[in-house]
Amino acid sequence: MDFDYSVLDNNERIIYALRSLYSKHGYKKYKMSKFEEYDLYSKNKDFLVSDSVITFTDTNGKLLALKPDVTLSIIKNNRNPEEKLKKLYYNENVYRVSKGSGSFKEIMQAGLECIGDVDDFCIGEVLWLAAESLGRISGDFVLDVSHLDLIAAFTDYTGAGRDVTKQLLKCIGEKNIHGIEALCRENGIEPERSAPLIELVRIYGSAAEVMPRIKELAAAVGAQDAAASLEKSLSIFSGYKDSVKIHIDMSVTDDLKYYNGVVFKGFIKGIPGFVLSGGQYDRLMTRLHNNSRAIGFAVYLDMLEDIGRDEKEYDADTLLVYDGETDLSVIRDCVSREIEAGNTVAAAGSNDGAIRCRRVIGIKANEVTDCE
Repeated sequence: MDFDYSVLDNNERIIYALRSLYSKHGYKKYKMSKFEEYDLYSKNKDFLVSDSVITFTDTNGKLLALKPDVTLSIIKNNRNPEEKLKKLYYNENVYRVSKGSGSFKEIMQAGLECIGDVDDFCIGEVLWLAAESLGRISGDFVLDVSHLDLIAAFTDYTGAGRDVTKQLLKCIGEKNIHGIEALCRENGIEPERSAPLIELVRIYGSAAEVMPRIKELAAAVGAQDAAASLEKSLSIFSGYKDSVKIHIDMSVTDDLKYYNGVVFKGFIKGIPGFVLSGGQYDRLMTRLHNNSRAIGFAVYLDMLEDIGRDEKEYDADTLLVYDGETDLSVIRDCVSREIEAGNTVAAAGSNDGAIRCRRVIGIKANEVTDCE
């Protein structure tokens, strides 16, 4: 008998589609424990989506945490130098404050990680799979891509100190041009030093539209390699069916202590905020004493709970109402006939209006009557 996908809820359908996508591209399913030592998360709290972590003390006195993140656990548990490249995908429950509700929730998170000898194709493929993941959720999506090494080169060019650079990065993430201009002015940064950064942040569009200007600006500040890296990664979308949905947007930023290179966020029409986030995190690997390169992304399923959710007019196609004198086998046979006819059916001893249906069938003393 064929599997009935209609029994899956929205998140289950999304998870099934993503698992199928990732496995077809050679990614292996990764399964992990529900908890890790709290120390793993406490040392890297600013890497987490939320720094709120549920903790408890184990029987041996160790402080453990219900895992709020998958990436950190995968890195910690994958340090086999014999394996040159690992391509892993997951769908795991994480425990953290939901962006939707603002309270702790058990959230199903899906995503993938590419760790080890990561080359240009690996980076491009992860970007491609991020776009394909969004497309499995909704046809109306946008994937915004940035490059942290490029942003760092432009902020370095301003000559700003560490504290001012931190403020500049915040303004860049908010696409706050006036804030960048004010910071530069207040800190004595000459206009010729701040102008390239301001123009870079203003840029938005497809690679074909904006990459030529980015390369010109990059040449002026000595960031040619970073610009070339971004262009190379985005070349994966040459001729791609949804290439118009892939945009360069330098306001996509992340913590430079952990991330480098390509970073990206995915958006679905009708949902406030991003539903997918990822990037290269070689610096996180170094912090965790792993010399490998890495790139990955996560899909935040708690943001997708209302996608595709239509209020059903009916609970079942058919309501089968039986009396106490009817043989159970007669009820069973009637239910089976309805299901074989392609209908959903609910059987009950009375029709009190609680079950909404298209059609009512009654059985009284083993006699079946179509009531409508």
